[in-house]
Amino acid sequence: MKLLRLGAPGEERPALRADDGRTLDLSGITDDINGPFFARGGLARARAALDAGQLAALDTTGLRTGAPVARPGKVVCVGLNYRDHAEETGAAIPERPVVFMKDPGTVIGPYDQVLVPRGSRSTDWEVELGVVIGWRARYLDSHEAALACVAGYAVSHDVSEREFQLDLSPQWDLGKSCETFNPLGPWLVTPDELADPQALGMRLSVNGVRRQDGSTKDMIFHVAEIIRYLSQYMVLEPGDLINTGTPAGVALGLPGRPYLRAGDTVELSIDGLGSQRQTFAAA
Repeated sequence: MKLLRLGAPGEERPALRADDGRTLDLSGITDDINGPFFARGGLARARAALDAGQLAALDTTGLRTGAPVARPGKVVCVGLNYRDHAEETGAAIPERPVVFMKDPGTVIGPYDQVLVPRGSRSTDWEVELGVVIGWRARYLDSHEAALACVAGYAVSHDVSEREFQLDLSPQWDLGKSCETFNPLGPWLVTPDELADPQALGMRLSVNGVRRQDGSTKDMIFHVAEIIRYLSQYMVLEPGDLINTGTPAGVALGLPGRPYLRAGDTVELSIDGLGSQRQTFAAA
């Protein structure tokens, strides 16, 4: 299934994109697509209603596409998870996942405007595979158990301010948690729709120029290991988002470091998960 949320910020309506391209209304199943929806069997109820033909078509004319999951309880990120990205930034290849947190309030819709923070000189892009947790995960003992906790996958844009991240704080959170810094969506794609989350092409362009062109097969730590590893140190709750890292091609690693400015447009996509497009503006 492909789940999405449509409407103005704070007023999104839960919906489902059918295989025939129709958008179907899920408001009879749930008030929102969020942690309680997953924890209370919402995916199974949505599937049953879809299979039974019980979902009405929804007119999407003029409706904004919001993030496919309402504000997560937490956003956990894994840095330097592609060898080529670590090399382009001059960082050592990590022996264990590099973990940091991002403010859940950064999550916005896939076509929403992204704000360049006041005082920013180094706003950067990062296309990432986002993983949404569907079931409570703690002390998982296998990769199979880890993947069983996944509600779905989505395109995630882990926007970063490098000076804030690397120069102004010993921790990365400061440069990752600026307002609007995590566009998500357009859809949350359930695991049955993806043959292999480790075989997805991912791309990002800035003002029409291709900057990133990678594949999730090149992750140092795969999705299953990331979830298993994190569950040893924190409880992952339904609705939580994990950003799994980005391939090479970020501004930090390019000649001249062509960081984003107001007026720039970024387009990104991942195979099977759809595409995003944002125009950046001054905060």
